[in-house]
Amino acid sequence: MTEPFSVRVTVRGYETDVQGHLNQAVYLNYAEHARWSLLQAAGISQARLAAQGVGPVALETTIRYRHELLAGDEVDVTVEFEWGGGKTFRILQEIRRTDGTVAAELSAVGGLLDLKERKLLGDPREVFKELTTDLALFGL
Repeated sequence: MTEPFSVRVTVRGYETDVQGHLNQAVYLNYAEHARWSLLQAAGISQARLAAQGVGPVALETTIRYRHELLAGDEVDVTVEFEWGGGKTFRILQEIRRTDGTVAAELSAVGGLLDLKERKLLGDPREVFKELTTDLALFGL
């Protein structure tokens, strides 16, 4: 099995709350940043998606906060796609300190929206297969 796609992020002071730890909403930003970074690494830009008439949508996200993060901490944010059948896919992510400590685990359900019809595509894998330069990044 290959290692999941990963992006390194440094926690910035303005992202922390009054307790000094990373604000809970920022974990979602880090996860989103890593997902878009994976798409870019796979050769899929927002412009290419729009030209195809589709856009990724988040349908559900669950976050398990495991350990706090403080300003200056460096973390690796991973992304792994998990495919079933049908219109949706699951994205599994971890936010892990560089010492290996898991700070958060995220699980999301997503799909690809037909921007004209405003409905989910029947099989999002086919669009990713058509647009990507690296199928392995999507676990395909």
